[in-house]
Amino acid sequence: MSYSSFREPDASPPPRPGLLGRLAGNRLGMVAGVTASAVAVVIVVAAAAVYLGGDPAAEPDPANAANALAYASPSTGETNGQPAGQTEALGSVPSATPAASAAGGASPSAAAGASGPQAVTRPKNTAPGWLPVDDAAWKAQVNAYNALKIDPVPAGVGNLPEFRADCQYSHRLPDDPIVAPGLPGASHMHSFVGNKAVDADTVAEDLMKFTATSCKPVQDHSAYWVPTLYDNATGQPVETTGFRVYYRAQTKNPAGQLPMPNGLRMVSGDAKKRTPTPRGATGQFYCAFYGPGDLDGIARSTNGNWPICGGDATLHFMMQFPGCWDGKHLDSPNHKDHVAYPSGDACPSSHPVKIPAITFDIQYGAKGTPAGYYLSSDKDGKSASSMHGDAFVMWDTTTMNKRTKNCVFQRRTCDNYGYQK
Repeated sequence: MSYSSFREPDASPPPRPGLLGRLAGNRLGMVAGVTASAVAVVIVVAAAAVYLGGDPAAEPDPANAANALAYASPSTGETNGQPAGQTEALGSVPSATPAASAAGGASPSAAAGASGPQAVTRPKNTAPGWLPVDDAAWKAQVNAYNALKIDPVPAGVGNLPEFRADCQYSHRLPDDPIVAPGLPGASHMHSFVGNKAVDADTVAEDLMKFTATSCKPVQDHSAYWVPTLYDNATGQPVETTGFRVYYRAQTKNPAGQLPMPNGLRMVSGDAKKRTPTPRGATGQFYCAFYGPGDLDGIARSTNGNWPICGGDATLHFMMQFPGCWDGKHLDSPNHKDHVAYPSGDACPSSHPVKIPAITFDIQYGAKGTPAGYYLSSDKDGKSASSMHGDAFVMWDTTTMNKRTKNCVFQRRTCDNYGYQK
């Protein structure tokens, strides 16, 4: 197993190159692909099979114009900041809170003439809050999904209801367009994968217009990020060398399964948690390996919070997001209340819409040391308990609909490009 090294050697915040400059470079890089051999890593962990890499022939990137959706400003019609009651049946198209008109202003442009990049006006990224879904756009997506026929299934396809995107490290910034929108430098350091144009000012329209990505398939324009991991002995960042994003079923019954709505934002984990993560603790980093081995490592760091891996194993982390949605809001004040985990084998009545559940499966090119590590979200405590993740979802809607229908609804295993063969 080979691993790529992290891209930047210093632990200090990198110079902010400016969105226009980065976007211009990203456009040139959109046609570049990273080819990796398919590697299956068997992990002895409940309900987890980790796959790293995989790059069949790429699908053509569809035109994005047909997928541009209108996004609403946060609702002002709530009571005490809480959403209205939800009474729609599971799997139905909910009657969302009427959406306000989208914020004005042009999306960012990377066009550069002889005199350099042109000045542009960006839509303002609003403060966190209840963000209504565009009801018309969501109903149009659901109608298109319901009209889709299931593609023929090749022989030998597995029965795990999932599809995925394999991503590589993109960039690092002290920004968070979900938790601290419009406030560059206001966050602890984050490591981003996926959409390469993301910074503190990113809005949903940006993800659809500027689609250069470090993920495959390229039809996934989403942005995903986690706090940056640092080597405690050197202070150097340890960036991800593999970042698989699964979209899975969280229930056994496929009835009522719907696709993910574009523009959905959510957070998993707690950046403020300060709990030791000794051997056997939940929420710790673990060692992934071929064959028999110790998930907790052959030894621990001096403070006990970090495993030291043996053999070919390296540090990994897995993170699960909810698979039920209220059907009304793309975001909520704490970035969690608009989504929920299933109760038993069904979504709760408060969050009746069954959507694919995201799982982050993260690999680091590090084996562990006695000095251990720390996360940017908890430099002092130096435990893994503050590990968390953000997902800002944006897909080509036809691809999202087909993957959900063929793979999650039909309960078939799919890779980055469709059925896994």
